Amino acid sequence: MAKTKTAKVTEPTLEELADKAIKHRYEFVLLYDVKNGNPNGDPDAGNAPRLDPETGHGLVSDVCLKRKIRNFITLVKRNPDGSPEDGYDIYVKEKAILNEQHQRGYTALGLDAKKKEGKLKEGESPKEERVRRWMCQTFFDVRMFGAVMSTGVNAGQVRGPVQISFSQSISPIVSLEQSITRMAVTTEKESIAQQGGNRTMGRKEIVPYALYRVHGYISPFLADQTGFDDTDLELLFQSLTQMFDHDRSASRGEMGPCKLVVFKHEDKLGNAPAKKLFDLVKVTANNPALPARSFDDYTVTIDKSSSPKKVTIEELI
Repeated sequence: MAKTKTAKVTEPTLEELADKAIKHRYEFVLLYDVKNGNPNGDPDAGNAPRLDPETGHGLVSDVCLKRKIRNFITLVKRNPDGSPEDGYDIYVKEKAILNEQHQRGYTALGLDAKKKEGKLKEGESPKEERVRRWMCQTFFDVRMFGAVMSTGVNAGQVRGPVQISFSQSISPIVSLEQSITRMAVTTEKESIAQQGGNRTMGRKEIVPYALYRVHGYISPFLADQTGFDDTDLELLFQSLTQMFDHDRSASRGEMGPCKLVVFKHEDKLGNAPAKKLFDLVKVTANNPALPARSFDDYTVTIDKSSSPKKVTIEELI
């Protein structure tokens, strides 16, 4: 694993963060599907696909999609030696110790996390605020999704400009439990119990087919506080279109994006309620009496004629 570099950096001011941040409000609708796989297992239910028990519709958590976005960023924003490019490190990643991530900010700024702060000079920010801004500048996912960094080594809290809802399948799903065999045993004791045999049985659950819909929200006011800019925005949309291609596994072999619709407001405050915009995107089954087995079994319509003034609709997929 490449070593993480921590160098002394120039501190951004709140004004500098706001100056570089996006100037428009956005919402988006992402449709993606899965075939003969498990898009997001629930560990409390034997890793079965997440399900709304009242309607039978499938669910995928926001955390699941955020993990795919983070993983994609680590692929496209890294140096030849494997280290992350400046400004595109990932805060929440495998084996990361969050307090050590916070300490990196104090070290980079030449601050002592344990030392009690004296009286501030005029115009000087508390050290936690200075480290918070450093974290936003350094970690892409902090700048985008926000983070609670007030545990132990205090680096403050960040409300991220990008928020993603739970995904829900368009139609009710059926989870099929499959029996599988493994040509190996875990321990010698297990082999003896099987009288020399080495086959063990297991089970896995799959969804034959499901089309999922998720909504996203991007706030320019929260972007002012983190410095989330137009380059970050383009990278986010790129990740939504390509992240599934770099997240393959036995249970997610056929999982991919089908449609990405972005709503761009002319004003920072917004020119229409998000719900009204989401309602413009309709997804209907071509034959509700039959189970869907591909994206072609659905029709997606976007009522652009009813789009509010000063809101631009763009189809990125």
